[in-house]
Amino acid sequence: MKQLYDSQLFEYMFESGIEKYVVATYYLEDTVEGVDFLDHLSLIKTIIVEGSTGSWQEVKEETPEVREKLAGKLLGYYEIPSPKGVKKAVIQLGFPIEAWEANVPMMLLSFAGNCFAYSKNLRLLDVFIPSKLAEKFKGPKFGIEGIRKLVGVYDRPLSLHIIKPKMGMTPKQIAEQVYETALGGVDMVKDDEMTSDTAYCRFDDRLSAVMEALAKAEKKTGKKVIYFISVTDEINKVQEKARRAVRNGANGLLLCYSAGLSTLRVLAEDPAINVPILLHPSHMLALLNRISFVALSKLIRLCGADMTLSPTIWSSIPVASLEESLRCYQVLRAPFYHIKRVFPMPAAGMHPGLVPTIIQEAGIDIVIPAGGGMLGHPMGYTAGAKAWQQAFEAVKNDIPLEEAAQNYPELRAALEKWGTIRRPITPWTYIAPQYRPLSLQGGTER
Repeated sequence: MKQLYDSQLFEYMFESGIEKYVVATYYLEDTVEGVDFLDHLSLIKTIIVEGSTGSWQEVKEETPEVREKLAGKLLGYYEIPSPKGVKKAVIQLGFPIEAWEANVPMMLLSFAGNCFAYSKNLRLLDVFIPSKLAEKFKGPKFGIEGIRKLVGVYDRPLSLHIIKPKMGMTPKQIAEQVYETALGGVDMVKDDEMTSDTAYCRFDDRLSAVMEALAKAEKKTGKKVIYFISVTDEINKVQEKARRAVRNGANGLLLCYSAGLSTLRVLAEDPAINVPILLHPSHMLALLNRISFVALSKLIRLCGADMTLSPTIWSSIPVASLEESLRCYQVLRAPFYHIKRVFPMPAAGMHPGLVPTIIQEAGIDIVIPAGGGMLGHPMGYTAGAKAWQQAFEAVKNDIPLEEAAQNYPELRAALEKWGTIRRPITPWTYIAPQYRPLSLQGGTER
């Protein structure tokens, strides 16, 4: 009688050796209407073979030797207590890197492909990249340390002006807007992800106008500003466009996730493209019910982005939980073989009143991008950029924003328009909030 659970697929665990596998961690939840007996391992078997060697029907060429060498493996199954008729678990599947080596599109097919067809509630939580695979990737050229060296700022977050409106402006209008925020001390500026190469705003004209405006501002401020110009385009155009931009003086590139991780890797590993790359994840949002922002962030780092927009619950688009958001920042900056650390960018709806909370959660190795939260300042664009620098300075010196605003009219106007927030505290370690020390209630210990 044939064994239901093939040893080539199931008789593995982490201690069996994981250096030859990409390990995908999933949340899996299933129920079948009218069925009481749920065999989760049989479903996992289907997910494994569909992501590696097999099909719904066995064929003779899929020998035990082929399965042993190239089929996915169940490395961990951790059941979660659930109601009768429901199965919930965290599972870990290992996919042999020998099946596709360092081919990113093929790699994604294994752990983020057909598997989603077999369960409505399957979500990829994380991906483990073995050193044997990672060594074939170069990662970011600059990373956090490299970008800080470019802008000459080491002791605070960096501010970034998002050009708005998203579309419709001429190169001259964009350059004028950038000039004003550069005078206010902004560290970086980027195209909106929706800015494209159109008849009214040609790519080369926009680059020339903006870099000229930044050079003009630098003569007044003494400060270099990085401009991330969007090279997002059809795959056969992106690399040439990026190289042309660098030849013509670009000091940063913006690529959207819709162009693909493989495109990002090609740009990041091209020696001719010697400027930092900002990855915009807008298109990723469609994936989040199936793939966590944490897993996506790790892959973005592996493929070479120097910066990437990240979620935060204080955002106008709170797409991930507090914990998933914070874990993104941690994964982008954690030790990762030879791969450089990447700037997280808590994004969407950011304004100066959020600075203390964002820094408290994420530290200073972040970039905070602002469109409306800089350009919507009642005193104008230059004042909007100044308000961010003033908020950073206040937090660095441990001065409450409201107190600092008494000396800074730009910051005061920003707080009057957008306000501030006070981050809630969860009293996990005490019976009730009233029993906590005053210092943990926001007061003073007695």
